[in-house]
Amino acid sequence: MTKKQQRAAELYKALITQYPDAHCALHYNNPFELLVATILSAQATDVGVNKATPALFKKHPTPQSMASVTTEELEPLISTIGLFRNKAKSIHASATMIENDFGGVVPANMKDLLKLRGVARKTANVVLGNAFGKNEGVVVDTHVGRLAGRFGLTKETKPEKIEKDLMKLFPQDDWTMLSHLLVRHGREVCKKRGALCDSSEICQAFCSNVS
Repeated sequence: MTKKQQRAAELYKALITQYPDAHCALHYNNPFELLVATILSAQATDVGVNKATPALFKKHPTPQSMASVTTEELEPLISTIGLFRNKAKSIHASATMIENDFGGVVPANMKDLLKLRGVARKTANVVLGNAFGKNEGVVVDTHVGRLAGRFGLTKETKPEKIEKDLMKLFPQDDWTMLSHLLVRHGREVCKKRGALCDSSEICQAFCSNVS
């Protein structure tokens, strides 16, 4: 284990001790619901998505149901979410492909998930890690990207490069939880604005922004 990996391990231990209940903030009951919720969460808050999805899933609980209507019929159900028209097209197209090409079952591998409209690597990592228990990558959202820099885990700014650096530092079994831990700390303490780092032992120990 390198010095960087040892430091990463110490950071992970500190974070999971502080946030043992860290988890995916999106509400879902199955892989399809998580996939749709994650597509909807792009440039939107998890809170906003969680408010909209119950009615959506009640009316269209399966890929078959969602694929059977038009995008215009989906729009009112998600109209409170930003970019809802484009997102309606994405969830409709994804549901249609899942129904037609994957037997109505959300694929449990990166290659096929990336074929779905509205799904990039970040979304695929969310679904694989949380719905299927597969650690194939690290979800890099704005919180993870910001904290990875502040904690000195990477000097990169592009999500795909940040992800590669994090994958080198942390054991594969920890990749999904790592994202949850960084997001939780980023939301509660190490914020973009109004950071509370001066009162955090974790930031004091690991964050380069704290003296």
